[in-house]
Amino acid sequence: MVFVFPSTSTLSFSKLGCIKGGRPLFNPLDFYLTSGQWLHVSGVNGSGKTSLLRMVCGLSSMECGDILWNGQSIQVLGNAYRYNLCYLGHLNALQESLTVDENLTFLAALRGVTLKSADHNDLLMRFALQGRGRQLVRHLSQGQKRRVAFIPLAWGTAPLWVLDEPYVGLDDAGIGLLADLMAHHLQCGGLAVLASHQRVPIGDIPARQIELQ
Repeated sequence: MVFVFPSTSTLSFSKLGCIKGGRPLFNPLDFYLTSGQWLHVSGVNGSGKTSLLRMVCGLSSMECGDILWNGQSIQVLGNAYRYNLCYLGHLNALQESLTVDENLTFLAALRGVTLKSADHNDLLMRFALQGRGRQLVRHLSQGQKRRVAFIPLAWGTAPLWVLDEPYVGLDDAGIGLLADLMAHHLQCGGLAVLASHQRVPIGDIPARQIELQ
């Protein structure tokens, strides 16, 4: 099934800055992203990539400037903005003591998604996790855990994806799977902000670039 987001969305930075330890991590940023586009944030370790993504998610305060969603400050929108994004950080945000199916049921409930057993099976096959539904997450490999963490992206509920080093721990097949998933999301009118040391092509959709110094 092809899902298309019903309206155009925009994400923009206005003189956005970040200060850590009394010094600016990067120069103030002005940037504009709209439906069907993705931003690749690169830079050396400590340049502020994760800090920038956390500000985009509303998890860290902005020292100066603002982030706008559809022309409105995310600080004003609050939860109305956060409902429109799906964040995947360094950690997989999975309960290791629960099974894969139990984790998916819990994550789906948080997103307001109803999953049937057939949905579970289809998702597991799509992400090369067939037969793993009743397995405890702690018994999965790092690459398999990462694939489970990707599954909420496929539910199509959030137009904005924010991904922090998503390729870590993935083999070539896993990298290709995520690239295809992102390309489909963008073709359906979604947006994505991705921080990564790797430059992975996303279909034929060119990346917008910010390199933090």
